[in-house]
Amino acid sequence: MTSPPSTAGGTRVSMFTLSTFVVGSMIGAGVFSLPATFAESTGVAGALISWAIAGSGMLMLALVFHRLAIRRPDLDAGIFSYAKAGFGNYVGFFAAFGYWASACVGNVFYWVFITSTLGSIFPALGEGDTVLAVVVSSVGVWLFFLLIRRGVRQAATLNRIVTVAKVLPIVVFVVLCLTVFDPAVFAANWGGDDTTGLGEQIRATMLVTVFVFIGIEGASVNSRHARKRSDVGRATVLGFLSVLTVFASVTIVSYGILPREQLATLRQPSMGGVLEQAVGGWGAVFVGAALIVAVLGAYLAWTLMAAEVLLSAARAGDLPAFLRRTNRNDTPIGALTMSSVLAQVMLVVVLFAQNAFDAALELTSALALIPFFLSAAYALKLAVKDGGARRTRDLVVAAAATIYTAYLLWAAGLTYLLLCLVIIVPGTILFAVGRREQRARVFTPAEAVLFTLAAAGAIVAVVLIATGAITV
Repeated sequence: MTSPPSTAGGTRVSMFTLSTFVVGSMIGAGVFSLPATFAESTGVAGALISWAIAGSGMLMLALVFHRLAIRRPDLDAGIFSYAKAGFGNYVGFFAAFGYWASACVGNVFYWVFITSTLGSIFPALGEGDTVLAVVVSSVGVWLFFLLIRRGVRQAATLNRIVTVAKVLPIVVFVVLCLTVFDPAVFAANWGGDDTTGLGEQIRATMLVTVFVFIGIEGASVNSRHARKRSDVGRATVLGFLSVLTVFASVTIVSYGILPREQLATLRQPSMGGVLEQAVGGWGAVFVGAALIVAVLGAYLAWTLMAAEVLLSAARAGDLPAFLRRTNRNDTPIGALTMSSVLAQVMLVVVLFAQNAFDAALELTSALALIPFFLSAAYALKLAVKDGGARRTRDLVVAAAATIYTAYLLWAAGLTYLLLCLVIIVPGTILFAVGRREQRARVFTPAEAVLFTLAAAGAIVAVVLIATGAITV
């Protein structure tokens, strides 16, 4: 192991490569599940409103990352450093550990999705929750560990190639569906479930939109590798707009292929069922192959981001020293190892989950919302203090992003927020070790209160799980 490289000597990548981190991490398993997942909750009208809300809200968050990259170029660790600078060491840890856990749980979701897709060919893999599926997924986790430890530059190059390879099949899906698009079916799908109001239908889709947009911070998290600070913000906005177009298109065209009731019951990946209806049996095979490429690429991007966040928190003294170590290829090997270990543990948990697909998706979204909200709140704090010419614009953007992410936390519901605490609170041990290694005070009085409240919430969650009031 070597000591961390300096900023000047670290690996440098272009704006295009940074934007592929954004696109590559957002376009993964989620897009392939959109037709059925949206149809379960709403019709065309609800979907259009949901994407309008999600697109506007996430655009505000993208602009927040853009502006923060310019205003605070000294903060090169993205969401962790923003939370720490704005609200203190322990809140920074909360953001970093929550984001890291989100990435690791999301990676487990990817493996569940891959093995579930292959389960249509190999029944022993089931829905991605059998012993054989976990064994196959575990092999994949450690093969990627060996790949990434070879170096960030090699991984980034592969990510660029995979990003292009997985976007093209999705574009082909949209074009093929448009050739057989039925306006009558589309019109019949305009409304949603008659038993729920439009507002509730939209709320039900919010965690789905969060999940597919996780990765919007990809350039920000990897900003220490940027050639220019301005590239970070540009890559974030460019990547987001590209992906929003793809996601909304996949969702809306599907309503013109099958009735909503049939869309809602399609096996995941539901894009396969839609394309099979449109062009025949080869459509499902085509989507299955595209999914595997897309998911493996997203897994690569998310693993890199998870390791970067732990590395940054460790370098700031908020996590133990072993997580600061990088190898001669500039790979944060300690953080990468810890990420792979958690992914392995969560794969075992999948065996006992009642619905591994939904549980992993919603828990990933809830965990990511915490650092998103804290980043937006920090931008709002800066805008309030700013007396410059851009104050009004920055204030509006930051306030909109803060309100949007707060709304999403509410939409996530108490259950998943409590489950987040079960994961994050035990990690406080690592925070305490890191602070002690720096011979620094572990908690300020305010942080001690925050920890007490979080620990109480985690205990409540454990009790509710034990009594069956909460099921995973």
